[in-house]
Amino acid sequence: MDITLTTPAMLFPAISLLLLAYTNRFLTLASVIRNFDLSQDNANAQAQITNLRTRILLIKRMQEAGAASFFLCVLSMLAIYANYQTIGGSIFAFSLVLLLYSLWLSVREIRISVEALDMYLSHLNIPLGKKSK
Repeated sequence: MDITLTTPAMLFPAISLLLLAYTNRFLTLASVIRNFDLSQDNANAQAQITNLRTRILLIKRMQEAGAASFFLCVLSMLAIYANYQTIGGSIFAFSLVLLLYSLWLSVREIRISVEALDMYLSHLNIPLGKKSK
């Protein structure tokens, strides 16, 4: 299968937007960490800190994998431009694998984020109200 120069180029906007979304997640999480109430001395606070550390690590890996995918995408375009179709196609395939890994990490981080919100809501002990008809 021959890959043209435009095939990897089509990923540029997607990867750029993905990296922007990852950066926004990181900045939001950094703000949460900076505003964390350290006066809490209970198991819930410790669980929240553990959760935040895990999420920061996942976001770091997401950004690394996304940036590496972007780098390999550009490298594959360079190889294809230099008429190294097989090498360019292989590099592009690896770029896609890294992008897939980055997306998988993103799903993991979202799941952990939802668990953190559940943990926070359970700490508030607010009973669920009945839905009105």
